[in-house]
Amino acid sequence: MCSGCSSRLSRRAAILLAVGGIVFPRTAARADNTYGVRRGDTLTGLARRHGLSAAELAENNGLDAKGKLRVGQILAIPEHARTRPPGAQRAGALPPSVKRVLARVSVEPRRWQYLVVHHSGTRMGTVKGMDRYHREQRHMENGLAYHFVIGNGHGMNDGEIAVGHRWLEQLDGGHLRSEQLNRISIGICLVGDFERDDPTARQMQNLEALTRYLLDRCKLGGGSLRTHQQINTLYTRCPGRHFPTKTFLREFKQKA
Repeated sequence: MCSGCSSRLSRRAAILLAVGGIVFPRTAARADNTYGVRRGDTLTGLARRHGLSAAELAENNGLDAKGKLRVGQILAIPEHARTRPPGAQRAGALPPSVKRVLARVSVEPRRWQYLVVHHSGTRMGTVKGMDRYHREQRHMENGLAYHFVIGNGHGMNDGEIAVGHRWLEQLDGGHLRSEQLNRISIGICLVGDFERDDPTARQMQNLEALTRYLLDRCKLGGGSLRTHQQINTLYTRCPGRHFPTKTFLREFKQKA
């Protein structure tokens, strides 16, 4: 056997370690945290919870990123996923700066009935650019059609939550075809084209945190959460086939 093949085999052998019939990456045996899969858990949902991508969590456990988990299955969560510097955002929590801005806004009872998730359909975007497009091309008097925008690292910081003036002033949205629905629907847009790409882990983490806050603030159940495709009166693919619609909605509907 050639020395190159031998070294490749030895490296591969060093990657995996069997523990109690379950295969973990060797680094996981030394430092990673472990998690026992519960009913309703999904790879995507667990990855978001720990600030990871589904692909990263799957790779760390030698799994197919599109495969299903088994109740009782033990997963290795990378050490870096649960370690954060002092003052860093806690997983599942809104950034303190955003929370302070939101706390200053007065929301009338029963003002909102739906929370609607969109993607921008572009791989990069900024609030300023969207606002200009909606004013100049869509002729919207109030500009930016959404109440919130979450960046993906291209034009805005990854996971950055921008609070639009439609939320600050409690204005109707402009993100749906129906004006009646716009009057009662909060719009959240994630920058990205999810027909081609996945949303980032940080986008999903902050979308989840923002959604929890808004449902609680507006006294809405999980059933009030919709995607653009589900609620729009004209067919659309938004927020795209790579957005984890089923797992995202199921997590909130269980709490309805």
